[in-house]
Amino acid sequence: MSESALIAAADHAARFWTYPVEGPLRPRDEEYMRMFCRMLLETFNPYKPSVIVWPKLDDAARERLVNLPFWDIAVQTEGRARLRIQSFARRITIEPLRSAFERMAFEENRHKEVLSHLVAAYGITLAPEPPYVEPRDPEWGWLVTGYSECIDSFFAFGLFELARRSGFFPPELVETFEPVIQEEGRHILFFNNWVKWYHRTMPWWRRPWFWLKTLWVWAYLIWERIGVARDVGGGKQDANFTAKGSEAVVGELDLGTLLDVCLAENDRRLSGYDPRLAKPMIMPRLARLARFFIRPKRQKTA
Repeated sequence: MSESALIAAADHAARFWTYPVEGPLRPRDEEYMRMFCRMLLETFNPYKPSVIVWPKLDDAARERLVNLPFWDIAVQTEGRARLRIQSFARRITIEPLRSAFERMAFEENRHKEVLSHLVAAYGITLAPEPPYVEPRDPEWGWLVTGYSECIDSFFAFGLFELARRSGFFPPELVETFEPVIQEEGRHILFFNNWVKWYHRTMPWWRRPWFWLKTLWVWAYLIWERIGVARDVGGGKQDANFTAKGSEAVVGELDLGTLLDVCLAENDRRLSGYDPRLAKPMIMPRLARLARFFIRPKRQKTA
């Protein structure tokens, strides 16, 4: 098989997957846990950042890429995600759950390597990376990482597609970076199903505390993003990809169009996996609710 055929086969395997056990599965079942773990493990794309051939860009395309304001944030976010996932994984003793967490941590670190190779290839200067510190509460750190990825991936899917349509990124660069974007879809699918399984299998007396912690995580993430919106150019590093990325990539953003593309891309990227896997619904529901109140943008008259 040729190299291009091998790449195409790996890409297809990463996007389309069905669990071989037939019949309905309940979230509290061990088989359900095996299903979402095997999804992550068996859809692994074995690309290597060190051998990626970054396409040569003309001066205008390179300038657009270099001037994107989120490279520091992206690299540091992946570094924190790896550490938080590894920290929680050390608490897990059952298989294949531990292996799935370790694979996800590996992929987050690989995303960081991809970004590091990209910025080196195009001469992008990064700020020095801060020390990465393990969270005191590994469960909290994992929940923050998982729900943060659910938010950011939803918008990243749409922004990446709008950048492709507009030609902001050359087609060769889009194709090169595509596996990283799809991996984030697998990650949020794994996280969402883990939450359902984790909640259903914990002792009943722990469930209220877990959901209170979940609400606190969402409050923290919302507050974090409000701060980002107030100070897009400030020093906050956890979650301003959406705020900075949308402005840089699509300029004067038509919010309705962005939400429509995000919804369509979210459905497309997650549609190839076993339908018994629960897809993340919080961001799509919020987007559809917001879309209901957004009027079409008026066209400027000459």
